[in-house]
Amino acid sequence: MTANDLISVKDAGLQLGKRKQTIFKFIKRLDIDVKKRRDSASKNQFVAYITEADLERIKEEISLRVAKLEDESQVSSGYAETDEMGVFYLIQLEPDHDSGRFKVGFAVNMPDRLRAHRCAAPFSKVVKKWPCKRLWEKTAIDCITSTCERLHTEVYRSQSLDEIIKKADEFFNLMPQVEKAK
Repeated sequence: MTANDLISVKDAGLQLGKRKQTIFKFIKRLDIDVKKRRDSASKNQFVAYITEADLERIKEEISLRVAKLEDESQVSSGYAETDEMGVFYLIQLEPDHDSGRFKVGFAVNMPDRLRAHRCAAPFSKVVKKWPCKRLWEKTAIDCITSTCERLHTEVYRSQSLDEIIKKADEFFNLMPQVEKAK
């Protein structure tokens, strides 16, 4: 197998019009072997690759799932994908050195998400999480961080995390109740 026979998971997602995380779910479901290689274009980080044949298997699985959902009348303008359940989280990135810097976002699996964040911010800790639908993430971020200084994508600074928690509690109290996730 040559490097030409491989495609990055990120590029596979772009080709299929799906998020990289969604492609990884199909990879896991189909028990596809992922090859990891360092990539100079990605600052020498490991990049996950699959074969063209595996990409075709994923395309087929997506087609089958969409057809099944359409048959069951569950797909309407992408509703099935955006109705994914998880948690909205607030993570304090540097509790001891920059207590007002935090990250917010959506996760289906919070322990895995925190583990990924700890690669860049090893002292980060989950301050609070709320049951959430993926569809609500952007609105929740806009509402909760409206008075904060934006530092990076989903990373903000506030004078008071208690105020941010209060805003988030108020936001999620207004939303319909959803199942709790991990």
